[in-house]
Amino acid sequence: MSLSRALDFPALGRVDTLAQELALLKNEGKRRIAFLGSRHVPVVSIHIVELIARSLAQEGHSIITSGSQGVNAAVIRAVIDVNPSLLTVLLPQSLDRQTSEVKDLLASVLHLIEKEDSNDLPLPMASSLCNQEIINRCDQLICFAFHDSETLLSSCHSAEDMGKVVSLMFFD
Repeated sequence: MSLSRALDFPALGRVDTLAQELALLKNEGKRRIAFLGSRHVPVVSIHIVELIARSLAQEGHSIITSGSQGVNAAVIRAVIDVNPSLLTVLLPQSLDRQTSEVKDLLASVLHLIEKEDSNDLPLPMASSLCNQEIINRCDQLICFAFHDSETLLSSCHSAEDMGKVVSLMFFD
């Protein structure tokens, strides 16, 4: 590597993101952090998601997620264990449309928002609208996805376009 190459400045967009991330770290205030992710998650990754969500809840941050299997369920379990009042769950459709396992988990959620008006929509479309509302409510987005998770990747791009700090982690 030449010396001139070592002194190159990072791309302007990356500097803005880094400054934004550093400001969030320095900020003593509590954030509204959204978690989105795949329904199909490797078991080891579930523990990582729970650890991150639990740690953020222990710091007193408000957590918002959706209500499905996988990443969302791991976040719900972790935050409920720490402080249920910090958790908001926004469903893409009504509670009646959820699986029995998810309904059992959601019974412990204090702040549950149903989108009954989306019951007639296909689930991918309802999920996309739900993700957008979750992003609108947060300061920061943490997303766990696969490289072919179109809905989640689109949600991350939307959050970035809105100036949100986005942490995107891939399972594959």
